[in-house]
Parts: sequence; structure tokens; C-alpha cells
Amino acid sequence: MSSRIDPVEGIAEGGRLFLRGPNVMKGYIDSQSPGKIIPLTDDWHDTGDIVTMNNEGFITIAGRAKRFAKIAGEMVSLTLVEGIAASLYPELLHAAITRKCTRKGEQILLFSEAEQIDRTGFIKKIKEQRYSELLIPSHIYANSKIPVLPSGKIDYVHLEQLQQAIDNQ
Repeated sequence: MSSRIDPVEGIAEGGRLFLRGPNVMKGYIDSQSPGKIIPLTDDWHDTGDIVTMNNEGFITIAGRAKRFAKIAGEMVSLTLVEGIAASLYPELLHAAITRKCTRKGEQILLFSEAEQIDRTGFIKKIKEQRYSELLIPSHIYANSKIPVLPSGKIDYVHLEQLQQAIDNQ
């Protein structure tokens, strides 16, 4: 196996992980033409993971590329936003998504099952942890019913559809 880490604008340390080797798939099935394979670029598989690698080759995964928001040129982990909410209300579900923002590129929206969650408590927790203020959601939807897949994982696709319906009201 060979690996490479490509830089990602807004990520100070690490980058996007690519893998190549005899055990890596040859391409992706084309959804428009079943049976047709779209080959990988130069045999490199884009894992979609944002990682760091130490001198011994051990990889630490920071998250999935699609689970980051680009705000004012910085990459912000949506998983970390959810983790901060979970530290405030550990027994409940929380889900962060993004939407386009003409001023900053993207903005974070946080859906939470917590009835009392608000920006003030979130900001206080961020300051206590000395995290970037870029993690502060532009809007928090408290007391939300968060859709989950049969696997128990959050259904982010459905959640984004719900958010679009809210925006169109």
C-alpha cells in the first residue's frame, strides 16, 4: 500500500488521505450507467478522510471531508460542533449541517433534541474549552426530532432536506 496526504485549504495540520495498492478497488460504479466503472485517477483512491500521519506512519483521522464546513477560509469540524453540544447534553442527539453563506462561504446549523440549548451556553462551553469561535452555529434548532437511519446513525441527507424546507417557508 502507498499513501499520500494532499493539503486541504483551511486545514493547518494534515490533509486528505489517498491510498494506492493491489487491494484498492479499481474505480467507482457509474450511477448513470450501471455496470460501467469510472476508473480512479492515477490509481489513487480518495478516502474522503481528513487525517494526520506521525513519523512512524500512524494515521489519526480528524473526520470526513464532507463533515467539515468552510467558514471564512477555515475548515471547521461539524463532528466537533456535535461533540460540544453532546458535552452540554450527553444523553440527547445533536446534528450539525451546513448551508451556503454569501459572507463567509458556509454557516453551521445545529439541530438538537435538547429543549433548552442555546447559543449562549454553546459560546460559554467553547470559551471554556478555548476552541475557535468559528465553531459557534449560526442557528440552533432546539427540541428537534433528528432523523436516524435503521443503523442508528444520523440521517444527514434527510436532515438537510428538512433544513431546506425550513428555509423555503
